[in-house]
Amino acid sequence: MAKTDRTALKTALQACMLKLEAAELASAQAHYARFLAEAKLGDREQHDNSDIAEARENADLAAAFDHPVKDHHAKIDMLENLDFAVRDTIGPGAVVRLGKRRFVVSVATTEFDFDGATYMGISQQSPIYKAMDGLQAGEEFDFNGRSVKVDEVF
Repeated sequence: MAKTDRTALKTALQACMLKLEAAELASAQAHYARFLAEAKLGDREQHDNSDIAEARENADLAAAFDHPVKDHHAKIDMLENLDFAVRDTIGPGAVVRLGKRRFVVSVATTEFDFDGATYMGISQQSPIYKAMDGLQAGEEFDFNGRSVKVDEVF
């Protein structure tokens, strides 16, 4: 694949990942807002223990969704600021193919389909990234007791 084709692919891949992460953020924000709204006691003068307990439970659930909201904001920030330039060695912003599996060194994601192939985002803290950091296509590394060949890096 030509460098200009790879550059266009990586730009489109970055945009796809941003779109997916924005959808995850919107979902987390909706959950947070719903539980936060349900945590407020009504305007009536008296509330029984059941009302208070339910409001407290919803406040706790809203707080639990605060972390994913912040996490998705951080992932979007990282994706927006990461250098997705074509590269020869594995590092942040690289796309790596190991057999049939494709990884984007950026932020951790679930598998997603893009341009007829399945990808997965991995962070720099992931064990597989740490095992292959700095390698080039054709090189091998040990992971979970087996040798893995880097088929492609760009």
